[in-house]
Amino acid sequence: MENATVSGRDIIMLGIQPWDLDIAHNFKNMAQVIARHNRVLYVNRPLDRVTRYKAPNDIKTINRLKSIKKGERTLTEVASQLYILNPPVLLESINWMPHNALYTYMNKRNNRLLAKAILEAADQLGFKNTILFIDNDFYNGLYLPELLQPSLSMYYLRDYLLAQPYFNKHGQFAEPEIIKKVDLVVTNSLYLTGYAAKHNPNSYYTGQGCGDEFFVDPPTEFPEDIRNIPSPIIGYCGFLTDMRLDLNLMESIAKNKPEWQLVLIGPEDDVFKQSPLHQLPNVHFLGSKPVESLPEYVHRFDVCLNPQKVNQLTIGNYPRKVDEYLATGKPVVATRTETMEDFADCVYLCNGPEEYIRAIEKSLNEKNDQTLIQHRIRTARSHTWENSVQKMYDAIALHTPKTENG
Repeated sequence: MENATVSGRDIIMLGIQPWDLDIAHNFKNMAQVIARHNRVLYVNRPLDRVTRYKAPNDIKTINRLKSIKKGERTLTEVASQLYILNPPVLLESINWMPHNALYTYMNKRNNRLLAKAILEAADQLGFKNTILFIDNDFYNGLYLPELLQPSLSMYYLRDYLLAQPYFNKHGQFAEPEIIKKVDLVVTNSLYLTGYAAKHNPNSYYTGQGCGDEFFVDPPTEFPEDIRNIPSPIIGYCGFLTDMRLDLNLMESIAKNKPEWQLVLIGPEDDVFKQSPLHQLPNVHFLGSKPVESLPEYVHRFDVCLNPQKVNQLTIGNYPRKVDEYLATGKPVVATRTETMEDFADCVYLCNGPEEYIRAIEKSLNEKNDQTLIQHRIRTARSHTWENSVQKMYDAIALHTPKTENG
């Protein structure tokens, strides 16, 4: 079905990534598009007991405690028809428990506490005949379809979280269960669509979007911390984590090409903080940057990298940063994966240091080719959140009586 419309509906979105996370993320972008024609209640991930004590100074912890203790900013309208709920509940941290009847009881209890907070907020807003949309959260969302009784329930699969030990412990049981029980599953990669379809035939690929903030001209003056780094700059923006990125590959590139400057922007995990990259004179860690300033840095890059490892966590992942790079017209060199094959006509796909170095050299020679620049930008513009949400609407229409669609 083409050009289906979902409008005038009340939609509850449970985000595994909270609204006040300091990086851009898919579910937030989707909520902003959906709220143009529907009322949206975006539910932040609730605070749990361990996080409360391990991260007391985190702004997200502070915000949740204000809601729990004082009722402050529990329900906030951040844009027309878009409401954010900080659930005023403290959940028990139960991931340490073995997967048994007691764990199931405690998880159901957590879900009931969350459902009660959601229902109270939905009632306050006058929500009726709701659609429930759960973002990859198979723990806090597992029993919400039963507890909230929506007219339609959906699960958004955009990351294979089971590749991480924390999520795999109970997720290997919970994720297949939630995929089976929802009315439909939408995913951002064909790999994940195939995985979901094993448990629910109503699984649909909806692609990925790219925000408008990257479709901008280069700044008249670059940020001070990158302005004087000499070219060529080979750059990466994003979370610097050993779980997803190939440290050995990055080290090999930097050592074999000392005349290149490797610029890395984003927060680091402990492995990156202790890596040999910090000892190399041509590697520059610039730290985290506000989302709105990232295009200024990417425009300073000569070549953009996505040096992923190939593992269960990344093989089906759709790296949104590739679209963001392409939106600036910059050449991109990335690790070859099933998902990245869709970019083969505008991104150099590689395996190993030798292929990466050859591709970067070729990219440097082509960086001013206007035909290639415009092709990259056109590719990024074809991957919009509007297009992705439209595909989701098409899937919803297949499972919703016409009288319920706007």
